[in-house]
Amino acid sequence: MDHAELTLRDQPQPRQISLDEYWMPFTPNRDFKADPKMVVRAEGMYYWNDRGEKLIDASSGMFCVNAGHGRKEIADAVHRQLSELDFIAPFLRGHPKQFELAARVAELTPGDLNRIFFVNSGSEAVDTAMKVALAYHQARGQGGRNMFVSRERAYHGVNFGGVSLSGIVNNRRKFGPTLPGIAHMRHTHLKENFFARGEGAHGAELADDLQRFVALYGAENIAACFIEPIAGSTGCLVPPKGYLKRVREICDQHGILLVFDEVICGFGRTGKAFAAQSFGVTPDIMTMAKGLTNGAQPMGAVAISERIHDTIVAAAQDGAIEFFHGYTYSGHPAPCAAGLATLDIYRKEGLFERGAALSPYFLDGIWSLKDLPAVADLRGYGLFAAIEVHPAGAPGARGHLLQKKLFDNGLHLKTTGDSAILAPPLIAERSHIDMIVDCLRKTLPTI
Repeated sequence: MDHAELTLRDQPQPRQISLDEYWMPFTPNRDFKADPKMVVRAEGMYYWNDRGEKLIDASSGMFCVNAGHGRKEIADAVHRQLSELDFIAPFLRGHPKQFELAARVAELTPGDLNRIFFVNSGSEAVDTAMKVALAYHQARGQGGRNMFVSRERAYHGVNFGGVSLSGIVNNRRKFGPTLPGIAHMRHTHLKENFFARGEGAHGAELADDLQRFVALYGAENIAACFIEPIAGSTGCLVPPKGYLKRVREICDQHGILLVFDEVICGFGRTGKAFAAQSFGVTPDIMTMAKGLTNGAQPMGAVAISERIHDTIVAAAQDGAIEFFHGYTYSGHPAPCAAGLATLDIYRKEGLFERGAALSPYFLDGIWSLKDLPAVADLRGYGLFAAIEVHPAGAPGARGHLLQKKLFDNGLHLKTTGDSAILAPPLIAERSHIDMIVDCLRKTLPTI
């Protein structure tokens, strides 16, 4: 490959950097290095590129920065923590902020999901949830329950457990057969629900795929069903009315654990702390990450029912490790400090309620784009939406071109395939929504 470099012009004295050494994730690297989209600063609702040009952030970074960029409260909290205690082994040792943050998270979670296990990402949270489910069934004498149910178009991270649950073909096709014993329910993206705002009227019966798997494999072999309440990374697939409640009913009937992956939906994206509360369905286990620290530090967590936690703990001998799992950086002091500062901001500024209040105006703006010829479908709930464009050429080519042109026109968002995904920070005001919609209206006809 040819050498690639970039001259950064955001400072009075330009400087060159090599683009050769860093292998970028989930990126066509050759395309990027031919036309770099570089960001050097962020504050509030905005990024600045390497030429000093301002871009509005329409995706909260990557669904992380719910409280807006550059929050001094978080930076100061992390600085104080690193100056006081930079690291302590998470095995057999603890520090106060681990316990304080767990208690604060448990204040937000629904039902009895009050036992919190810290990890470093959404991917690790999903693999941890899988292990918790297996350990629970082992502890109650049902070790034969070792199958998992997921869905087509699901995204549950990139570790091998999450990839095995994944229903997005490009996340699977290069990595072999993945883990055995995983069945996939059909997705809920039905043409009858195209352009439906919020929950669609059609497709609740697709939840009965889980019942079909019970009949096919036997409930006694199924450990858990993993679901994103709103399928996020694939392009904001809002569940049909009654779908999640039906899944919950089937799980209850057959002793199957229900796991909600709330890595994207969590921390105010749907107008409540978690989508479980927005849809009125409480899972047994819930994964989270991203908004937990406002994207300022890598961190994820798994919220676990007290019933499940207590069963696993009680099955272990006195003095024994109850759950042989964890990471070097589980509950690291710096992310814990960031998490506490982030939750303080959410509470003090009422950001979950603020996002809920802005949602109708946001969705009105997105649906105003329905008339554009490029638009194939619109989906949305809360401060979360997707604009799917008609494909042109290879799948995803038009969506990729759209995000590049939007960046050049002053807007950052994430695309998956031919869907542009919008999730503005919860601090957004109506004027910011207007800017986002105006840029989309200007750019969509050019692709």
